Amino acid sequence: MTSMFTGIVEELGSVTAKEDLADAARFTVRGPLVTSDASHGDSIAVNGVCLTVVEVADGAFTADVMQETLNRSSLQSLAVGSPVNLERAASLASRLGGHLVQGHVDGTGVVLSRTPSDNWTVVRVSLPRDIARYVVHKGSITVDGVSLTVSALGGEKDDQYFEISLIPTTLSLTTLGEAEAGTQVNLEVDVIAKYVERLQKVD
Repeated sequence: MTSMFTGIVEELGSVTAKEDLADAARFTVRGPLVTSDASHGDSIAVNGVCLTVVEVADGAFTADVMQETLNRSSLQSLAVGSPVNLERAASLASRLGGHLVQGHVDGTGVVLSRTPSDNWTVVRVSLPRDIARYVVHKGSITVDGVSLTVSALGGEKDDQYFEISLIPTTLSLTTLGEAEAGTQVNLEVDVIAKYVERLQKVD
């Protein structure tokens, strides 16, 4: 069964251990809040990637990440001490403060620039060509597990970007507050856009 998330980060955790395996990696992540009611088999999104809890102990959880996921996400670059955005899977009683997020990364982008102002910071992120058609102005996108609204789009066919405007709360409570130019981030587009495209192709 696929878990669902809302893109509202519950906790800023950190990687406390990483074990490289033959075709996978095992991460231990500290997150006292998200592990407070977690058990084996539960789902927790780490920087927007849905991971299955293997063990829980002392405010931390362990999860295995297959090579395919490492290749398609920024998790491969995590090291001991890396901060990570954490969110437990939504329940039927959850408030949908963000949008429907699956925890399935569609691609990765790179932070191109940050432009601070008095009340927010505008962050420009590269947009892979193969998912650009799903991203629209004022639409939703998930960046490292954070549900955000696209505030601008631009660029050429093979060099596109989108912008997001981050309020102080997002800057202080998520990894995006410290994501400087050159930082790789996980992107998940709005699943509704993909369903609409699929329906249009069905005879």
